[in-house]
Amino acid sequence: MRVDLLSREYPPEVYGGAGVHMEYLARELRKLADVRVRCFGAGRAEPGVSAYRVPGGLEGANAALQVLGVDLEMAAACQGSDVVHSHTWYANFAGHVAKMLHGMPHVVTTHSLEPLRPWKAEQLGGGYTISSWAERTALAAADAVIAVSEGMRRDVLAAYPEIEPGRVSVIHNGIDTAEYAPDRGLDVLEKHGVDPDRPYVIFVGRITRQKGLVHLLHAARAFDPEAQLVLCAGAPDTPEIAAEVSELVRGLDRDGVFWIQEMLPKPEVIQLLTHATVFVCPSVYEPMGIVNLEAMACETAVVATATGGIPEVVADGETGLLVPIEQGADGTPHDPERFAADLAERVNALLGDPGRARALGKAGRTRAIDHFSWERIAHRTLDLYTSI
Repeated sequence: MRVDLLSREYPPEVYGGAGVHMEYLARELRKLADVRVRCFGAGRAEPGVSAYRVPGGLEGANAALQVLGVDLEMAAACQGSDVVHSHTWYANFAGHVAKMLHGMPHVVTTHSLEPLRPWKAEQLGGGYTISSWAERTALAAADAVIAVSEGMRRDVLAAYPEIEPGRVSVIHNGIDTAEYAPDRGLDVLEKHGVDPDRPYVIFVGRITRQKGLVHLLHAARAFDPEAQLVLCAGAPDTPEIAAEVSELVRGLDRDGVFWIQEMLPKPEVIQLLTHATVFVCPSVYEPMGIVNLEAMACETAVVATATGGIPEVVADGETGLLVPIEQGADGTPHDPERFAADLAERVNALLGDPGRARALGKAGRTRAIDHFSWERIAHRTLDLYTSI
């Protein structure tokens, strides 16, 4: 069976969970099928991987139109495939056109949904209407839809009631626990100036409304003053949110704040995660949250928002602590001050009890190993291909 995987992201150009998913899914599926990867960006040297740049005539166009231009070139190249499998709205239109043009089935994995990310209008302007149309059109016509969590499945069916429930299956994201494992070295901490003898709280993620960094920075004002704060946070969606985060970081009245804005290599992230007392995921929208699995695999206790698919990953009181949130339609907390206070309370509970934090971290790694293997996910995905 030939499978064409379509995605905006693929290593080394990865900035979010969908790119991480693509890397490991492709690796495991290659053991089971003939896999071709089609992605955006610069050329890749990896066999079986083709990358596509924005067509010349669209280089000055709205970002959403540029995406559709790339999608059309990707769709044309899918001729001869048995199944096309697209990831995120960036590639969904390519899969949809390939299905119409070449007649093969189209599978969509939903890593997020445009109707639940209204703040993207701030980033894309009128392009947000185009991205929403592309996603809805592709999902409505897809032969099968994969949701990365039960929470995401509920969101898909609520956002797109025209989709028959029987076409939506849950296949969780996974984690490579051989790669993501505790690293007790100290060279990365020393490189970035982090004191290994002081506890620290860590955040890893993009600077976007979805990831909730602004709420974490409000909460950080109440963190135990003995704790350091490490922010692996870059790639801001807009100049406005970049400026807001910068102002909040400058306003923190505490020492030991380290803001690492470049995309770090995985080994550096793994070591930083390993030595953290607490990893915090303050997302206001998170269909699953691979980064929580990454922290768990490194034996780090997690404090995360009880939203989307996160409660399916982080077992409250067993591998971490969940923070309740009441949200409006746009994901914004109804009471941001309460949310920030609850974040701080749970972070401080673990900072004040390092033994409990270590126990939660060890249980987290066990859970990651037992329930989120990429090999298992690849076999389930192939079974879905076969069924359609």
